[in-house]
Amino acid sequence: MAHRFHPTLLREYDIRGVIGQTLGEADGYAVGRSFGTVIKRAGGSKVAVGYDGRLSSPALEQAVVQGLQDSGTDVVRIGLGPTPMLYYAEAVLDVDGGIQITGSHNPTDHNGFKLVLAHNAFFGSDIAKLGAMSAAGDWSEGSGGVETVAIMDRYAARLVEGFDGAAWRIGWDAGNGAAGPVVDKLVKLLPGEHHVLFTQIDGHFPHHHPDPTVEANLADLKALVRSKKLDFGVAFDGDGDRIGVIDGKGRVIWGDQLLGIFAELVLKDRPNATIVADVKASQALFDRISALGGQPLMWKTGHSLIKSKMKEIAAPLGGEMTGHIFFADDYYGFDDGLYAAVRLIRSLTRLRRSVTALRDEMPDMANTPEIRFPVEESRKFAVVEEVRARLLAAGASVDETDGLRVNTADGWWLLRASNTQDSLVVRAEAKGAEGLARLIADIDAQLADSDVIRP
Repeated sequence: MAHRFHPTLLREYDIRGVIGQTLGEADGYAVGRSFGTVIKRAGGSKVAVGYDGRLSSPALEQAVVQGLQDSGTDVVRIGLGPTPMLYYAEAVLDVDGGIQITGSHNPTDHNGFKLVLAHNAFFGSDIAKLGAMSAAGDWSEGSGGVETVAIMDRYAARLVEGFDGAAWRIGWDAGNGAAGPVVDKLVKLLPGEHHVLFTQIDGHFPHHHPDPTVEANLADLKALVRSKKLDFGVAFDGDGDRIGVIDGKGRVIWGDQLLGIFAELVLKDRPNATIVADVKASQALFDRISALGGQPLMWKTGHSLIKSKMKEIAAPLGGEMTGHIFFADDYYGFDDGLYAAVRLIRSLTRLRRSVTALRDEMPDMANTPEIRFPVEESRKFAVVEEVRARLLAAGASVDETDGLRVNTADGWWLLRASNTQDSLVVRAEAKGAEGLARLIADIDAQLADSDVIRP
C-alpha cells in the first residue's frame, strides 16, 4: 500500500492543508506510518502525539496513532493541548520523537502536523523524505502499543520553575485555542492579579481568530486591559507556540520588539552571545543587539529553521516578528508562547520597568506590520524570482537570506513567499512616513510588473 500527499501539503517546516481538499485522515495515517518508519530505522521505538482544539484534530490524531502503530512504533498520547506541551513531552519523556496535530493560526478549515525527531526540528528534506516514502509505500510493519500520559500539570509546573518575578496585573487571551487550559493553570501558579479571556477550547473560534500578529484580533484584550487598568496583556495563537503582547496603553509589542527586551537580560548573563532573528525583524532589533554587546544574526523565517540554526551555533535566544520566541539558555530551545509570557514577567522584574515604560523607550520606526495577501500556490515562488531578477539587473542591494530584503536610502522592504499559506508576505520599514510610502510604492511597482496587485 502507498499514499501520495497533495503537492501543497508538504511545506518547508511543517505539513499543512485544508480539510476535505488537500488533507484528510488518510494523510494523517501516512504521516504516522512514514514517521514511525523513520523512527524504527533510526533505532527508536516510541513517539509522543498531541493535538490542538480544531474540530478535525481528534480524527487526524487517531489516524496518526494508527499509522505509527502499524509501523511498529509505540505511541504515548498526551491528548489535547498546545504545541509546546508536545515539545516539552518529547524533551522529558522516554520517547524518540513527537507529532503535534495542529493548524496553528491558519483558518478554521486548515490543519496539519508539526514534527520533532530526537529533540531536533524535523523539516525541509526530512519532510520531503516522508512524501517519497509514502508514495513508494516504503513502510516498516509492526504492531505498536499505546499508552496515555497526562502531562499538562507537569508542563505548567515547568513553566514557572525558578520563577523570580514580582506581582503584576495581567490580562490573558487564549483565543479559544489550545493554550487555554494551561493558561487557567498557569495564572494560579503566578503571583499578581490575572484576568483571563476565552480559555475554553472551541475549534469554531467564536470570539476572534487566534492569531496575535493581526492587531484586530487583540481588540478584546485591549478592552480588558483598558477597563481593568492592567499593566499589560498577553495573547496566544491557536496552538500556543506564539505570543502577542500589548502594553498598558494598548500598544502592540511586536515579536521583534519583545525579542529586544529579552535580549537585554540574556546578554547580561551571556555577553557577546549570538541572538537569531528572522528577516522580517526590524533593523532596530539588530542594532539593539549590537548595542547590548551581542552578535545579531538574521536568518530565515520559520520556527523549524530558527530552532535548527540556534542549535547549530549554540545561540541562547532567537525569535521571529510573528511572536515565536525561542529560549535556549535555561529552557529547551523550542518556541513556547506560554513560557515567553512567564519570562516576560520575570524580565520586567529584573529590569524594574513596566511593559509600557519599555515600549516608551523603543525607537519609533515607520513600518508596516507583516502584510499577507493571497497568491496562487503555483505563482508565489515564481513572482519572487521574477522580482529578484529585475532587482539584480538594476543593481539593487538585496539580501537573499529568505526571499528578498531590499535595502535603500529610505530603509528596507521585504518580499517572500509564505511557507504556510498560498500567499506572499511583504513588510517595509523606513526612518519616516515619506520614506515608508516610497518603499511601499517600490513593492507595489515590482508586484505589478509580475501582474500581481496587492489588495
